[in-house]
Amino acid sequence: MVKAAAFDCDVLVIGGGIIGLSTAYALTRAAPGTSVVVLEKEPGPARHQTGRNSGVIHSGIYYRPGSLKARFAVRGAAETVKFCAEYGIPHEVTGKLIVATGREELPRLHALAQRGRENGVPVRELGPAQMAEYEPEVAGVAALRVGTTGVCDFGAVAGQLAEVSAASGAEIRYGEEVRSVDPRPWGVAVGTSSGLVVRARTLVNCAGLHCDRVAALAGERPGMRIVPFRGEYYELARPELVRGLVYPVPDPAFPFLGVHLTRGVEGGVHVGPNAVPALAREGYGWSTVRPGELAATLTWPGSWRIARRHWRYGAGELHRSLSKRAFTAAVRRLLPAVAEEDLRPAPAGVRAQAVLRDGTLVDDFMIKESARAVHVLNAPSPAATASLPIGREVARRAMAHLGRA
Repeated sequence: MVKAAAFDCDVLVIGGGIIGLSTAYALTRAAPGTSVVVLEKEPGPARHQTGRNSGVIHSGIYYRPGSLKARFAVRGAAETVKFCAEYGIPHEVTGKLIVATGREELPRLHALAQRGRENGVPVRELGPAQMAEYEPEVAGVAALRVGTTGVCDFGAVAGQLAEVSAASGAEIRYGEEVRSVDPRPWGVAVGTSSGLVVRARTLVNCAGLHCDRVAALAGERPGMRIVPFRGEYYELARPELVRGLVYPVPDPAFPFLGVHLTRGVEGGVHVGPNAVPALAREGYGWSTVRPGELAATLTWPGSWRIARRHWRYGAGELHRSLSKRAFTAAVRRLLPAVAEEDLRPAPAGVRAQAVLRDGTLVDDFMIKESARAVHVLNAPSPAATASLPIGREVARRAMAHLGRA
């Protein structure tokens, strides 16, 4: 039997994005005295999904009633606003419009309104004249007004979570890429690129774009693989065309919300994202190719099944990626006044999308457990919005492994 002194910490969190840091924050608040170490391979927090999104605080209207996404997003939206207010992080509750640009979209718009009500999200249905009161330049036949949607700086939220967690005793180590995970009868030993070895009683895997690889290092067979999708953004040269947030009616067959317009906390308007396959897990442009990571995507049966099932959708997204004119045409369905020269390239993001072997795009958050570990295996949007409730849930499971639930 290993003595307690042989452990470096009670809980080791891999990943310094908003989910890993929210987990550390929840652990230090719920169980003071629990020793927590966070390992992050980058030189600072929130360098990937957390720091490369449009900053939207999602209301929870889109997600299947009763799902983790629905419950955690509704709860997380309110908690995120409160957290930002408490720590002086830039944020604004702007509300948004979800716009039907043609009559064929009206049934989906009405179904979305009903789903929102089931999730406890306040929704107003608007005609064209009422839409114009909110967004005079936006075209459509009808819209939903969702008042609880907002915007914030999620990178700043993650940074604040790190600061508060560290002040409460958590040790956050940057520049430590995990290279090995060795499950032991007493816990787990994790080795990093610097030669550091951390021995912990419980492992929490919040590695985002690399979560399936970390799970595999730990000896798990999670039955999914992360297939990275790049989302490309533009910035609107004439931000006065958009007052708040404007979204299209989403296609329920896909987990992507479509190209939308987002006025951020700094006053600029982001346009995007689209969704195209990335050639690396951190492939923020077509020029970034990592053969090993690309091979992992191409050898996963689910990738080919997605391609066969949704090739028309994918071809359209690819066309809009390679043609600014085509991207502009998609935007003009919502915002007719926009011209090609109004769109200026902005930094891209990559979505860590879990895909099952049969080609199913995992729709909900996915959290799995093994004997000494908790693995967060699917946490794309709205995970930033839902990060505080997700962190509490992951922390609760980790504490149960320690016998402290």
